Amino acid sequence: MVERSLRTMMRIFTLFPVRKNRVMFESFLGKQYNDSPKAIYDELKKMNAGLELIISKQRGVSITDEHVTSVNRMTIKWIFLLATSRVWVSNSRLPSWLVKRKGTLYYQTWHGTPLKKLALDMTDVRMANTSTDRYKKDFIRESAKWDVLLSPNAYSSKIFKRAFGYEGKMLEIGYPRNDVLYQNEKQESLVERVKAHYQIESDKKIILYAPTWRDDDYAEQGNYSFTLPFSIERFDEEFGDEYTMLVRLHYLVGNQLDLSAVSAIKNASRYPEISELYLAADILVTDYSSVMFDYAHLKRPMLFYTYDLKHYRDHLRGFYFSFEKEAPGPLIQDEQLLFEEIRQIDSWERRFNLKSEAFRRHYCEWDDGHAAKRAAMDILENIK
Repeated sequence: MVERSLRTMMRIFTLFPVRKNRVMFESFLGKQYNDSPKAIYDELKKMNAGLELIISKQRGVSITDEHVTSVNRMTIKWIFLLATSRVWVSNSRLPSWLVKRKGTLYYQTWHGTPLKKLALDMTDVRMANTSTDRYKKDFIRESAKWDVLLSPNAYSSKIFKRAFGYEGKMLEIGYPRNDVLYQNEKQESLVERVKAHYQIESDKKIILYAPTWRDDDYAEQGNYSFTLPFSIERFDEEFGDEYTMLVRLHYLVGNQLDLSAVSAIKNASRYPEISELYLAADILVTDYSSVMFDYAHLKRPMLFYTYDLKHYRDHLRGFYFSFEKEAPGPLIQDEQLLFEEIRQIDSWERRFNLKSEAFRRHYCEWDDGHAAKRAAMDILENIK
């Protein structure tokens, strides 16, 4: 009933003319102000092209920059602005009831190179409050609205076309969010900012733990959960003098973490830009998350804590390639082995350098620090 009312309201608003200079941006359902949409926003703002740039956000999300114009999601104003925008830029799906008019261009940046199977390639969807058939139909309806889809590499382009049922323009330019990984002049100050934010001593090393979410681990619709699969007390005791661990959970579960019992592990799920956490991190620990493809640009050690590999690969999602063969680091099954790999991290390069180089050649081919500029120029060309 609510969605029907909102859709009717948006249809009414489409009677108003399109504002040719209005561009709306949204990241992760409005839960965050970051990622490729923000990188493109920043680039367009820098170009001073006379555009009205608006950030879509959820209530409670704070944007401290007073020069940023934002609007709360699911409000009448939000619907009106979307209905009259020339361009939408998003890195995730928008509500299926939104009406996209002919005068609006939808740029979909997506949010990662895929290891795990996506959308139409999924055999069995186990997410809350949906079925496999409904999920796939909703995705086809969504991707039909996209006018431009960004891709970070040729591998992703091929998968995106099939998995999303997408037949439109593919902008093969790399990921705008990764530009900063190639902008050396900015990196020292960004690392200092991360350490200052979490009160980390300048000489202390950082481990970034960034796992993905589990589709079948939920209590109810939209309420997914995640439990850290190792003892935070043991980590604190053994590694606390040398390392601080920053935990970056998926945006669907990022707020469900209590680390108050230890000082060496901090929840970084709400830190604005994960790219800054990459720069600050000496080691990445992940599992099946697409962060591996982004962090690979930095040529630093990665450890893969895949304690539920068999279930995730064979029953939950499935993979696009042999992860065991291609992973640029060890696949670790339990806490004891995870801690042992951290202890011997100095030998990582010797053991995994060749696999790491092959991984970068295949998945890091288009990023060069200028993807946001290329995306911004494409938008300006298309709205003339």
